[in-house]
Amino acid sequence: MPGVLQAADLVLADAAWPAAALIVLFGDDRFLKSQVLARLRQHLAPGDAEASLASYDAQEQLPPWADVAEALRTTSLFGGGRRVVIVRSADRFVSAHRERLEPLATAPPKSGVLVLEVDEWPPQTRLARLVEQHGQAIACQAPTRGGKSQAVDEAAVARWAVAWGRKQHGLKLETEAARLLVELTGPLFGMLDQHLAKLALLVDPQQPVTPQQVQTIIGGWRAQTIWELIDAALSGRTEAALTQLDRLLRSGEHPLALVGSLSWSLRRYAAATRYYERAERSGRKIPLREALSLAQVRDWPPGELARAEQRLVALGRQRAGQLYRWLLELDLALKGSHAQEDRARWALEQLLLRLAPRPRTPQRPAPGTAGSR
Repeated sequence: MPGVLQAADLVLADAAWPAAALIVLFGDDRFLKSQVLARLRQHLAPGDAEASLASYDAQEQLPPWADVAEALRTTSLFGGGRRVVIVRSADRFVSAHRERLEPLATAPPKSGVLVLEVDEWPPQTRLARLVEQHGQAIACQAPTRGGKSQAVDEAAVARWAVAWGRKQHGLKLETEAARLLVELTGPLFGMLDQHLAKLALLVDPQQPVTPQQVQTIIGGWRAQTIWELIDAALSGRTEAALTQLDRLLRSGEHPLALVGSLSWSLRRYAAATRYYERAERSGRKIPLREALSLAQVRDWPPGELARAEQRLVALGRQRAGQLYRWLLELDLALKGSHAQEDRARWALEQLLLRLAPRPRTPQRPAPGTAGSR
């Protein structure tokens, strides 16, 4: 199977994988690596797993090539499948034995399959090209948006969470709930799996998991504090909002970790504003509550929809229309010029100040009227 395979896709597939003499697992996601290794052992060594498996840890001690080659040639007396030889933390092993590995990459799998687990896998090397053409190179990391962009494709990670939750935990995860889960957790597949398992224990398996349930169960105290923070900022209690932010940061939360919940909540107000304005342009006038409902704001807990309407009114159309831009500026700042914690805090405080209602400026009397003197 030529090209680079994606571990996130492979662990969802039920079909057996074509075998290769050399398989390389690269990337920084340990959960995906462990899942891929389990699948490889299941398909390549379906008999006695222990008898069909040899494993070396090259981080502790670099295994001699002779030992690895001998393990590959040894046929299991008990297992019915191929001999699977795994070299973990194999970056130094690859550097030391690159010339021996290159012919193995093009060889058909006979008695054994060599699996290399590495962190770095430069695609421009001759060995990497041979593995892509004749063996299997499996990327164990979050998918990117493609092209020259190295940014994580969070939408793809959210789709994976929906599929993995259904396959592994019997969950019905709404798309918006999956997106929020990724924002709260980050593109960390092991942590996503843990959170999905937690949701499976606490929600009705017959009902879809909603964003509000994700916010409450996974976000916990932090999510509740962020709700209070936003409510305080939009209602003009700026000092209270800044106090809540300070409380979160003093608890050990990194500013970047707060952006997911904060952005998810504020984007709903931005989306509601767009729905409202879109209806206006088409000649209709819809209630704010309808616009909020279209933006996935639900009346949970009871009264939340009314409170959201009050916040949106306090925010005002002009500032609500700028929320997407403000959130984009915040995200870019925290990933660039304001990556340090002290500067990141300042960026978050600036957003809260932007959210605060502006005091009304008394109108000046027209020249020549009473009160203008």
